[in-house]
Amino acid sequence: MSTNAIILLILAYFGVLILISYFTGKEDSNEAFFKANKSAPWYLVAFGMIGASLSGVTFISVPGAVEAKQFGYFQVVIGYFFGYLIIAYVLLPLYYKMNLTSIYTYLKERFGTTSYKTGSIAFLISRTVGASFRLFLVAKVLQLLVFNNFNIPFPVTVVITIALIWLYTFRGGIKTIIFTDTLQTLFMLVSVVVTISFLATALDLNSISEVYNNVVESKLSKVFFLDDVNDAQYFIKSFLAGVFITITMTGLDQDMMQKNLTCKNLKDAQKNMVSFSVILVFVNILFLTLGLLLTQYAAQHGITAKKDDLFPTIAMLPEIGVVTSAFFLLGLIAAAYSSADSALTSLTTSFCIDIIELDRKPKEDQKRVRKQIHVLFSVILVIVIILFDLLFKDVSVIWELFKAAGYTYGPLLGLFAFGILTKKHLKDKYVWIIAIVAPIVSYFINMYSVDLLNGYQIGFEILIVNGLLTFLGLLCISKRSEISTD
Repeated sequence: MSTNAIILLILAYFGVLILISYFTGKEDSNEAFFKANKSAPWYLVAFGMIGASLSGVTFISVPGAVEAKQFGYFQVVIGYFFGYLIIAYVLLPLYYKMNLTSIYTYLKERFGTTSYKTGSIAFLISRTVGASFRLFLVAKVLQLLVFNNFNIPFPVTVVITIALIWLYTFRGGIKTIIFTDTLQTLFMLVSVVVTISFLATALDLNSISEVYNNVVESKLSKVFFLDDVNDAQYFIKSFLAGVFITITMTGLDQDMMQKNLTCKNLKDAQKNMVSFSVILVFVNILFLTLGLLLTQYAAQHGITAKKDDLFPTIAMLPEIGVVTSAFFLLGLIAAAYSSADSALTSLTTSFCIDIIELDRKPKEDQKRVRKQIHVLFSVILVIVIILFDLLFKDVSVIWELFKAAGYTYGPLLGLFAFGILTKKHLKDKYVWIIAIVAPIVSYFINMYSVDLLNGYQIGFEILIVNGLLTFLGLLCISKRSEISTD
């Protein structure tokens, strides 16, 4: 696929998104930007959340990791499913009962201002890191496929990437994203199916049953790791990590919950979450199948690309064909942007509502300030992505993303768990100290876990360790008085 064709495809794609933005962003109000006027159809939210949840990281890294980790990632996916049920029937009722715009307002009502600000800042750091990881990956692919041919440096590629997101979200915000995410999820899923179909044909697998048998018979399709508790992929560790990753990175994340809070009522939001959780299991099976077929195709044709380079390398080979290459690019861009655009909107929302308390500013200034914050976070994302380019080279981004989430989301997990599971008050002014100390202690536990824990290697469950340390720390600064049960 020629460079000019790639550029035309990207321009056409963003032309469609900008057109959607034009129609959905006509009401340029803060209520529409933050909450879509609480009128979003639950089925659109559910379908769009698939793309936002998976992102370009899943699109590239899950297939690329199959060779090294087999289907072990599916153990985490099973945990995801149960985590989504907890969100639907524990967290969503709480958020709807309090009629929240920012979910961190709960911490203010429960503990006080310091806890509220601490939770908000933890989210801002977490989502900035997560969104930057996702955009870093797609920017690297675009750099490889397009911008290197024009000798355009990577920082410029990053600026273009973020500018495109800003262009179609600055007016409509979450109202626009509900619709663009739906379209982007469709592109992503079609891309995966088209690529699987091509690979199956190339590997002489001429029916769905032959593809199924090929997957089942392959050593790479091993799902459950039950032999060695010290293995980072041990089932219980992966399952629990999946549950808590979902609770924190979805249920305690303003980005993902902001979409749920656009539904008309709690019942619709719960229907959205449950249907989304079921579909997501099958979508991840598709990605793992794709990874296995990519690995087999690479071995058959002597292709040496590893990890996150595997899918892009094969998808852009001349023998793959223009159609498959085009769908790969559409899928990659859709997967990356469906996550990143909502991240930019949610970062803007959380900073406006939680940090600067926009509703306290003069009415005539609120829209202007919101737009300034939107630009500010666009710039921050550019800077962080460029830093990632200096720090992360030959890595599987999805594993780095989950590592980072273990440290940044841990304090949120501890704070919300303490608020929901206990009736104790806190010495609110000390909460920020716990939120800093717990991740630092978790880091050192993780670094020396093999020596300290008789060979036990901590994996994704560092998030649970971090949340538990935060919970215990909060217990130490709790007051004796309890919340009234009247």
